[in-house]
Amino acid sequence: MMFWVAIHHPDDYDPQAAEDEAMSRDIDQLNDDMVAAGVRVFVGGLHPARQAVSLRPQFDGTVRVTEEPYLKTGEHVGGFWVLDVADLESALAWARKAAIACRAAVEVRAFH
Repeated sequence: MMFWVAIHHPDDYDPQAAEDEAMSRDIDQLNDDMVAAGVRVFVGGLHPARQAVSLRPQFDGTVRVTEEPYLKTGEHVGGFWVLDVADLESALAWARKAAIACRAAVEVRAFH
């Protein structure tokens, strides 16, 4: 089964200030462990939500483009993994490790 494991950061998250060497080592180790276990399909970090561009279809058939995140929230997805694991419990086990390594909230969702 494929799962999306997303790391959530507050909108004012500054990786330069928040991420120290220990955290970087923990995240690198987690990635190495995922690769060694054969579960990591893809991993990616994202730029802050304030740099997002949103596209919204309009009633007249046009598309409005705005330089802002789609949702106005206090948090955003800062990065994610796509994992290929046996079941939800396996995905949750990796997500627990991600929450510890990234020192952040984590969301797990299955792909259809």
